[in-house]
Amino acid sequence: METVTFLLWPFLACLLLILIHAWFGIHILERGIIFVDLALAQFIGIGIALNMLLGREGNYLLPLLFAGSGALILASARRLTRLVNIEAFIGVLYIFSLSTSILILDKSPHGLEEFKTIMNGNILWVTPHDLATTAVVYGVIGLIHFLLRKRFHALTFGKVSNGFWLELIFFGSFAVVLVKSVQLAGILQVFSFLVIPALIGRLFRREPYQVLIIGWLVGTLVSLAGTLLSFKFDIPTAPVIVAGLALMFFGLLTVKHVRELVRGRENRR
Repeated sequence: METVTFLLWPFLACLLLILIHAWFGIHILERGIIFVDLALAQFIGIGIALNMLLGREGNYLLPLLFAGSGALILASARRLTRLVNIEAFIGVLYIFSLSTSILILDKSPHGLEEFKTIMNGNILWVTPHDLATTAVVYGVIGLIHFLLRKRFHALTFGKVSNGFWLELIFFGSFAVVLVKSVQLAGILQVFSFLVIPALIGRLFRREPYQVLIIGWLVGTLVSLAGTLLSFKFDIPTAPVIVAGLALMFFGLLTVKHVRELVRGRENRR
């Protein structure tokens, strides 16, 4: 019973992460800016690294400051495409953020461990208080996106060509979610929850809400299995879940490919 209670909180945390990140993932995949989450999360990681260096873990001021700056940059992405390839720009932003975080943590006595914390998080040790504050943040952001869902849909699917303030709200809310997510679960798990569930959903459906439901179901199953395995074998939770999601994607992609080959042969007969 104690084991069930212990594992309940990280599993519920994973559910919260899946619910919000799969939604953002649909928009990110459609826009073709796949690594925006990784770059923005790593940019926020600079603020987290500074907090670690200064001994201010748990303080949200610096991460939010970097989150706001990153959101402002990304909200201007449509304008930047006239000057530079946006994926290349996002790549440079990620490399800059990663190298800066390493330089900051190099001055910390526990730099390597703190860097691993930023990348992998500590979701297995999440507390009910962490879960409650995360639910409040995600709930507020979710409500905003529900109220503006038609406008965000039009912006993502090309029905609105110019909406800087709407972009700023989208990326600003995304950045706020990432501040909480990265400190809760680490960059790797956050990135995988953003991209892989939505990617799996798009293997079989194109309607956004159908993609979302498939992504939620797959993410929930893999998170449950990953949490149990990490506890049983005493291995880091985030890498297990990330690897599990990746294997699920590769497996389902193979299944779909085989089905397409069989269907093609039957049509040629």
